[in-house]
Amino acid sequence: MPVIDVTKDPRTLTMTIVAEFPVPVRRLWDAYADPRQLERFWGPVDWPATFTRHDLYPGGESHYLMTGPDGQQAGGYFEYLAVDPGRSFEVLDGFRAEDGSKDRQMPTMRMVFTFEETDAGSRVTTTTHFDSSEQLEQLLGMGMEEGTLSAMGQMDAVLADRQSFAAGQPVRTQLIGEDRARLSRIVHGTKDQVWRAHHDPELLTRWQLGPDGWSMPVCEVGTAVGDTYRYEWEQEGGGNRFGFTGEVLEIEAPHRVVTTESMTGQDSPPVVNELTLTEVEGGTLLSLLMTFPEGARETVLGTGMADGMEASYARLESEVLAAA
Repeated sequence: MPVIDVTKDPRTLTMTIVAEFPVPVRRLWDAYADPRQLERFWGPVDWPATFTRHDLYPGGESHYLMTGPDGQQAGGYFEYLAVDPGRSFEVLDGFRAEDGSKDRQMPTMRMVFTFEETDAGSRVTTTTHFDSSEQLEQLLGMGMEEGTLSAMGQMDAVLADRQSFAAGQPVRTQLIGEDRARLSRIVHGTKDQVWRAHHDPELLTRWQLGPDGWSMPVCEVGTAVGDTYRYEWEQEGGGNRFGFTGEVLEIEAPHRVVTTESMTGQDSPPVVNELTLTEVEGGTLLSLLMTFPEGARETVLGTGMADGMEASYARLESEVLAAA
């Protein structure tokens, strides 16, 4: 059990949990920074979590859903108040209603996570601040302490699994619910470099090409909310031309951008893409959460999209970022 101390202080209205691990601070921090890892230990053993948004930067948010053994679901969110990469982050932690909105009728807590080196590895100290003694008693009565200890008891296995989440792995596809998929990969480059590569037309036309033998004759980029974009590709010789267009819904450089996506010439509901960049060991974790129209997910993924993305990201590393 990694937890070495739990202190509940009714005077300061806090609960502090200290846990130590035989890994470097960088490895421990990345377990919290990477949603693929965090969701393997954020929920208790019988209430695993799925993160549909994870923006580890000041002003960002994370959204998650925990599912119980009988299918019950409970949603939560973080609002990031402060982030000192590799050292600490502070969040407002609250509940989400069934429709996904923030449940203002339920209590919220301020949580501070602090990371530091030890002689044997690293330590994370989690301090939860409550608004009142009544709130403290309410949340402890709901099983907050037991749930947190159960969740953190899973961390050793996650931290030991370096290979699954390391740089050098190809694009990974995770199905979420009935109409979402998260595609993720660590790209060898800084967050600023990867962001620029996604928003500079000259760079985009050099790497976002999918398999060999394709070019990108049309590359119109959207860089502000309300902008539209248009990309078109064709094979060598001018055959099989196709393209996508859409609108920028949200953008927070160099962290996150949300866009719609529709194939040109088709009148169908768009896909919504949420791209998030997070710096981790080995480069920048790129997470693309795609929300598909009803019944379209398997069809789109079945086109070999992940393989095409992997070819593009490999080209981004070898032909753009390696020369930067």
